[in-house]
Amino acid sequence: MTWSEMSRRQFMQSLATGGAAVIGAPHLVRAASAAGASAFGADGVRMDAMTALHPLRFAQQLTPDGITLAAAAAGTADIGGGTMAPALMLNGSVPSPLLRVRRGAPFRVTMQNDLSSEFILHWHGLAPPVEMDGHPRFAVPSGAKKEYTFTVKDRAGTYWYHSHAHMRTGEHTNKGIGGLIIVSDAEEEALRLPSGARELPIILQDKRLDANGLPYYSTQGPAHMVGFMGTEPFANGVRRAFHEVETAVYRLRLLNCSNSRVFRLALSNGAAMTLIGNDGGLLPAPVQVTTMDLAPAERADLLLDLRAAKVGDVVMLQSQAFTVPGAMGFMGGANLQGQAMDLLEFRVAKQVRDTTRIPTRLPAIAAEFALPDAAQSQHARTFRFNSRMMDHTINDKLYEMSRVDETVPFGRTELWRFVNESSFMHPVHLHATHFRVVSRTGGRGALMPWEAGRKDTVLIWPNETVEVAVRFTAERGLFLLHCHNLEHEDMGMMANILVE
Repeated sequence: MTWSEMSRRQFMQSLATGGAAVIGAPHLVRAASAAGASAFGADGVRMDAMTALHPLRFAQQLTPDGITLAAAAAGTADIGGGTMAPALMLNGSVPSPLLRVRRGAPFRVTMQNDLSSEFILHWHGLAPPVEMDGHPRFAVPSGAKKEYTFTVKDRAGTYWYHSHAHMRTGEHTNKGIGGLIIVSDAEEEALRLPSGARELPIILQDKRLDANGLPYYSTQGPAHMVGFMGTEPFANGVRRAFHEVETAVYRLRLLNCSNSRVFRLALSNGAAMTLIGNDGGLLPAPVQVTTMDLAPAERADLLLDLRAAKVGDVVMLQSQAFTVPGAMGFMGGANLQGQAMDLLEFRVAKQVRDTTRIPTRLPAIAAEFALPDAAQSQHARTFRFNSRMMDHTINDKLYEMSRVDETVPFGRTELWRFVNESSFMHPVHLHATHFRVVSRTGGRGALMPWEAGRKDTVLIWPNETVEVAVRFTAERGLFLLHCHNLEHEDMGMMANILVE
């Protein structure tokens, strides 16, 4: 069904009756105060209910070679402290299983749709054949299956998967469907980065709670325009989580899985972390960062060095407060963009000796993954993103499933301009390839350290124009360009790109 076949009023009514239901260098860390330490019970949970923290959990790890991922229409998940909340789940868990696969290995997954509506999974950041990518036109009805079979040819890195069901992506993601994909290869393994218990795959989200303390999802009112934002932090499906750590170096594989909130990541003590990777794997070189913005769908590969800490120390991964010039105001409590939030607490529980070497250099990007050079561009295109009058459009068009919006020759280098004409931020995502971020004018007026290397999602603030160099070299077919503010995506901010 396209937007020409379904009015916005009908869409809002469908959410109200179904989708809006309740889902149900080493550094010093801040020492925990005596009062804070005594506030923890024997189970590690704070005694004060208002500041209760709950143990972080990690997803089941699977090899995607002959597995089934079954989407359940009804289930409950522990969101912390034994509080059970209704959720949508894959294989009965939140977060969804973590898929580990080596480059060059087969990817064979059966998706079973036991939801009450159409469903499809998109392998975000990977470049499988077009019929395996997760375009909504391939969604299967309730009770049906879809077989995914391809070879993983992508660079080692942190990727993820989520629903791409048309007009349901925001609901499905907020309610619990979404998991990480970690691709490995010999080149990355040679760096001997932290692994095992010292590699922490973490899915970050914000959620909104009802009067009973349970998460709910709704796009009614201002959330229709700004996107759905919540006041509570969730990490791997756990509300206000903590994790016990040692005096060692940790690798944080972070995904912003929020519907629309941008996190400005920082540590509570202001210390630096080493950024080694983003959407498309390792960066050209490591970067020391004290803050970095992580928009919905973006990933960050960070090294956290706790070797100078002492047992009992505490450090909080936070989202710092920030303002967005030109952005629309508070909108009746719906627009929480830029408000500070504590995301995840690390508690130093054990003193150990760790001889991990933080890399000062990273491998050069192999020729097969080389980024296009903007100077070699043979064609330019402009995509204007706008949100006004309850519509979210690209080049003034609402998405239609059957319409081809742009046709791009396979293998040709092009310069694409993403222009934000609205008062909202837009994280722009492109399927089937990675691109080079070339320039930013207006707004922040500069490229960011975390935008180096291969990207599949780039954040555009109000009044900004971002240029990217694009080249499709993996697959031909019909792929998507869209905003990864999931409410904007669901409500029309997508375009079909035909690569031929």
